[in-house]
Amino acid sequence: MTLPISEVAKALGINPAHLMTYGEGRAKIRLEARDSGRAPGRLVLVSAITPTSAGEGKTTTSIGLAQGLALRGRRTCLALREPSLGPTFGMKGGATGGGRSIVVPQDDINLHFNGDFHAISAAHNLLASLVDNHIYQGNELGIDARRVLWRRVVDINDRSLRHVVIGLGGTLQGVPRETGFDITPASEVMAALCLAEDVDDLRRRLSRLLIALTHDGTPVTAEDLKAVGAMMVLLRDAMMPNLVQTCEGVPALIHGGPFANIAHGCNSVIATKMALAHADWVVTEAGFGFDLGAEKFFDIKCRSAGLDTAAVVLVATVRALKRHGGVATDAIAASDPDAVERGLANLHKHVESIQTFGERPVVALNRFASDSEEEIEVVRRSAESLGVSFAVADHFASGGQGALDLADAVVEQGERHAKPYKPLYDLDDPLKIKMERVAKYMYGAAAVVYSKQAERDLKRLTEFGYHRLPLCVAKTPTSLTDDPRITGRPDGFKITVRGIVVAAGAGFVVPLLGDILRMPGLPADPQAHRMDLVDGKIVGLR
Repeated sequence: MTLPISEVAKALGINPAHLMTYGEGRAKIRLEARDSGRAPGRLVLVSAITPTSAGEGKTTTSIGLAQGLALRGRRTCLALREPSLGPTFGMKGGATGGGRSIVVPQDDINLHFNGDFHAISAAHNLLASLVDNHIYQGNELGIDARRVLWRRVVDINDRSLRHVVIGLGGTLQGVPRETGFDITPASEVMAALCLAEDVDDLRRRLSRLLIALTHDGTPVTAEDLKAVGAMMVLLRDAMMPNLVQTCEGVPALIHGGPFANIAHGCNSVIATKMALAHADWVVTEAGFGFDLGAEKFFDIKCRSAGLDTAAVVLVATVRALKRHGGVATDAIAASDPDAVERGLANLHKHVESIQTFGERPVVALNRFASDSEEEIEVVRRSAESLGVSFAVADHFASGGQGALDLADAVVEQGERHAKPYKPLYDLDDPLKIKMERVAKYMYGAAAVVYSKQAERDLKRLTEFGYHRLPLCVAKTPTSLTDDPRITGRPDGFKITVRGIVVAAGAGFVVPLLGDILRMPGLPADPQAHRMDLVDGKIVGLR
């Protein structure tokens, strides 16, 4: 049951004058709609155990939960991230849910959605162009071409662009130097837009963007380069949240798309607060497992924006637990309660991590058709032994009806047990103490080791006054360690910080762990091989 987008907006109490429609199925909402005169609703965070090749269905669960809440008569809105073209054409495919828990129109959301990613890429690359033009035109600021920190971005997985040389071809073609490309979800412009409270806040964040160092080591910012005004022009429409709906007509604000393994992994503050202003229950998600997106949700987004949660949902699947229990991907369909039992250690770690923030999780078992009752019972008993709420959710097959038990558990948690979250660390803590707390309490690491480069980075950013910023750790999402091959719940391990990047505009510091890359590559058989346009219709995207 889908509705004209004007009806979806009306159900949320959005003034028609604040709606900028893109056809029948989607729209942008002007920032004037942030103030509704209503008390803010309750915020529900959906996170997950450590991802595996079996899939966890966090977005699908978020959508199903929102539909379940709506069926229970709760005024509900989703607040989700936008899909990136990189994983869409790479390994993952579309990112709009699945089965009977999807957001629509799927193709439009998965591809070029209202132009936001393109606007962010353009603003980011405009700044890069202005940097190189400034050097070419005489370099009044004295930028050291060897220490330009601002790379370019493109929203496609392309490993060949990770390291490039630009400015070749003679004196008329620019000043040669080494640089590279990141994927657009890793752009600091993306992070700044998603953390900004309003237009003025975005302008301040863009002004602080650290783009280079001079020959004497002085920081150069986007404001020094007089780039901010033009970047704001390109981001004018991208600041406005996008309104769509689920296949059951539940409103969804989908806005911003930073990855959680290389950025902070949350949708925009503007969209989240707009949803809270118009709905009684807002369901949002944070990327990858709790150790990545959800930790950043609390320590970066909630701290910065003054947000808090009424409930936290931890998504798990029998299939993923069997992978953590040592079962190969091609064997996970067979019933194996013992393997589920072995894999529970990973779920237990994430429950502990949630409790570290002073939150009580609701464990949601995203049901697959291959799950046996014996396997489900193993997870149920485990949740009961931990003293946390548990619900089997069959939203993929049954939509909102399949998520009613989960919706009831979330409402019970949100109305009776909610209390303010506790940050993992204080901003005044030294950066090494912050990193140690994240490593110990989120990953279960025994120690943190720093490379010589990381020590140099730490010294420099402290000298520049960035040591009071929160951390946004860049780490593999497939393991609690910095080694993507290690599943389950390892212990006694060390993690290595090989470098530290400052995101002064967004307002965080990025420790780089292991071999994490800010520009993914395509797999041997990318999803792009299965896509086509047939009689004007897109096939193979989902």
